[in-house]
Order: sequence, then structure tokens, then C-alpha cells
Amino acid sequence: MANRNRAEVRNAVHGRIRRKVRGTTERPRLAVYRSLNHIYAQVIDDEKAQTVASASTTEKSLGVKSGGNIDAAKKIGQTIAERALAAGIENVVFDRGGYLYHGRVKALTDAARAAGLNKNEVIEAAAADAEKPEAAEAEAAKPKGKQKEPKAKAKKETAPKEATTESSDGEAGAKPKAKKEASAKEAKEASPESDSAESREPIVGQSGRRGA
Repeated sequence: MANRNRAEVRNAVHGRIRRKVRGTTERPRLAVYRSLNHIYAQVIDDEKAQTVASASTTEKSLGVKSGGNIDAAKKIGQTIAERALAAGIENVVFDRGGYLYHGRVKALTDAARAAGLNKNEVIEAAAADAEKPEAAEAEAAKPKGKQKEPKAKAKKETAPKEATTESSDGEAGAKPKAKKEASAKEAKEASPESDSAESREPIVGQSGRRGA
């Protein structure tokens, strides 16, 4: 049976993520942890094993009443970004902590990007969004030209088929005629032979009477 313990599943997923994600001095790791009532964020340098900056909804100075909603997550994302920039860090690698990337976790990371972390990613995402409408228009225009080509091909392909059917019908009509003529000739050739054979046969009754 599948493991239904959420904590164990999350820890297993987080272990797989940590095998690939590692913070450096130039680009530390932004680790996220959430509970039912609070959310936490830390910027960690794994090479030095140091926490460069941190923020959480447990801090009374932030004025967050409840940390279990998206507004609180956005506040923490903005705060951690400001503190990381103050420490001279502009780029980080996100560690979602084994959670699904949605809800509070997504709100925190989006707020951190909007506050100035990973500006290159924001620029690339904006460029990708701008290219999407152009690509959609190009794809919508392509099928119109493609639909005309099959019609022309279908016309070209039907012409030889009709010619083949006509030729086949002509051949089919010629073959029975040839068979009828051959059978008529055979009948004519066979009729003289039968007449001669019958004339050659002696009349038994007449010869008997004559002899008698």
C-alpha cells in the first residue's frame, strides 16, 4: 500500500530535492517551511552552513495576525527578499521543502521575485509571456494554408482513378465479346463435322429391307 503519512511523504520528496538543490555563497538557498498557523523562510549558504537571512510570521514586528493565509506568505516573501538584498544577495535557488508549488509556497516565492530577488528570472518570464501570443497567432494562421493543399492533392489523385476505372470497364466489356465470338466460331466448325458423320452412317432399316 502507498504511504499515506503526509510528513513522511514530504520528507522523502524534500530529500530528493536536496540531492539536486544546494546553496552556494554566490547563490544561497531560499528554504521554505510552513505549518498550519505560520510560514518560515531562510536564506542558507550550504557551503559555510550559515543562515544569511530569515523571516517568519512569528515575528511580532511584522504585524502579521495569522500566518496561515496567502497574504501572510506574500508579506514574508517581501521581507525575506529585502533582508537578502540588504545582505548583498540578489540571486537565490528556491527550495520548496517538499511541498507542492502552489498556495502559500507559490505566493511567498512570487513575492520574493517581485521584491527584487532573481531579476533575471522575472525578465525571462516576461519575455516568454510576450512571445506566447505571437506564437499562438502564428499557429492559428498555419492551418489555413495547410487545409488548401490536401484539396488540390485529392483532385489530382481522383483523375487517374477514373481513368483506371474506364479502362477496366472497357477491358471487361471487350472480354465477353471475344468469348462470344470464339464460341460462335467453335459451333460453326463443329456443325459440318456432325452433318458429314451422320451422312456417312448407313441406314440400318433400309439396308436390311434391300438385302431381304
